[in-house]
Amino acid sequence: MQQPQTIVDALEYSAAQPGGRGIAVYDRRGQKAEFHSHAEMLARAALSAAKLAAAGIAPGDRVLMCAPTHWDLIDAFFGCLLRGALPTLVAPPGGLGGASAHAKKIEALVELLGSRRIFCDDATRAELLEFSSPAIAKLTLTAAELFALTPAAGIKTHRANPGDLSFMQLTSGSTGRQRAVMIRHSNVISNTRAISRFLGAKPHSSDNSAVSWLPLNHDMGLVGNLLFSISDGLNMHLFRPETFLARPAAWLRALASHPGSFASAPNFAYQLCVERVDLAELAGCDLSDCRGMLTGAEMIRPETCVAFEKKFAPLGFKPHLFLPCYGMAEATLAVTADLRREGPRTISAAGVDESLRAGLGSNALVCTGAPVLDTSVSIRAPGSDQNLSDGKVGEVCVSGAGVFAGYYNDPEATAAALQNGWLRTGDLGFLKDGELYLTGRCKDLLIIHGHNIMPHEIEWLAESASGAGGSERSGAFSISRGAEGEQAVVVLELAAVDASTLTALEHDIRSRVGRALGLPLADVLFIKRGQMPKTTSGKVQRAELRRRYLEGQLERLV
Repeated sequence: MQQPQTIVDALEYSAAQPGGRGIAVYDRRGQKAEFHSHAEMLARAALSAAKLAAAGIAPGDRVLMCAPTHWDLIDAFFGCLLRGALPTLVAPPGGLGGASAHAKKIEALVELLGSRRIFCDDATRAELLEFSSPAIAKLTLTAAELFALTPAAGIKTHRANPGDLSFMQLTSGSTGRQRAVMIRHSNVISNTRAISRFLGAKPHSSDNSAVSWLPLNHDMGLVGNLLFSISDGLNMHLFRPETFLARPAAWLRALASHPGSFASAPNFAYQLCVERVDLAELAGCDLSDCRGMLTGAEMIRPETCVAFEKKFAPLGFKPHLFLPCYGMAEATLAVTADLRREGPRTISAAGVDESLRAGLGSNALVCTGAPVLDTSVSIRAPGSDQNLSDGKVGEVCVSGAGVFAGYYNDPEATAAALQNGWLRTGDLGFLKDGELYLTGRCKDLLIIHGHNIMPHEIEWLAESASGAGGSERSGAFSISRGAEGEQAVVVLELAAVDASTLTALEHDIRSRVGRALGLPLADVLFIKRGQMPKTTSGKVQRAELRRRYLEGQLERLV
């Protein structure tokens, strides 16, 4: 069999290899696992494709998929690919905003995609029946209903070309409404190959495995774990996100139990392990045999890396096992990664070009590494094609085999993002010795009295004042105060504390921001932990936070 050119090719290739490798999906407690080899997965996907055909799904149809991590979801996803339909995974119910907001989100996505069906669990159907229109609820197809259908006869595997669309993945929505990113088969094959290369994986071998709790509706979970493990023919151990949040030790225990394992997670996950895991829970575990633990998807905090290294050093964890990286849905996933494997490396923001670094202060910025295979990165002045030299902050632009085909049904946004063969990411950063350092988002810039202020700087200062070491999240944004111009606001989520403690903390935050940035704050607002609007990957949605603030929807802690 020739080297795979599409996702279906990759599944077929791995299914034909000896060794019986496949995927284990764990239950809610992170214990009992249901395992299926790649060969079994291929057979299950073929059956699913025939059942999707019986449900009226044709090649090219857009199928919205909203269900928790389970074999039903995996079977239906690969069934769509074998059928030639275009699946789009969306987070299941249970996130912030409540059932009504989630139903409206699904409605908007159905309208955007022109979806023929909504593959979902019972909870999603109940939610749509209560909060959505009858027309939307009528599109739902539960797993039980799908797999009870008699398979359509004569259904053959759809043979896509490498340049054909394979699926769509949603943007995080951290700076606005979600968009559907069109991903080609060739994008996935190239990007998973690049991931394998920088990880130093051994394809189609039992020497490596992937261990993940990331949701499959997130690009790091779908591409960086599920599709990577299939493309490379590796074993994968898949936990539910809620299992990790309740029992983070289960994730680390699985990493230690499978030598040569890879993992990936946002910064907050490593912070959660620092705060919630008792080393006694991991008695007898050895993390020294891990192949690597990627950290990305949100700003990487050096203090979190140091705290994780220090806490888990007794279990054999070494700094070089941390692999900072940078990626995004529009690049399929991976853009840069730490290829040097020396552990997180930082640079003081004080050494960055003065013209655009205002607001960074002297915080340490983490190196996210060099461009991955078949990928190029350049730094350009925002709104310009001018390439900037090393150390100068500008917009991160990406070209390469992983760059997406465009936003579905949104030519205006596509034209703004894809210019002259380059993806304008909207992220700010700089290159030094060929490696990327991120500093913020173009749209998140606070321009106050003519100065560019990065919201991260205000947030870091607020969180350091709280003494929580990164467990509390904050969001900073600007508001217009008439003749006074733009003013800065910071919102910090906290566990309930008394009024005198809040008063002292507010004074401390104002003092720190004033000393470090010369910036008076228009407001410091404390809200209950868990009320901060975030994306599925844990990024604070600053635009949504600002909207709620202006509309008086944030409840202050007294």
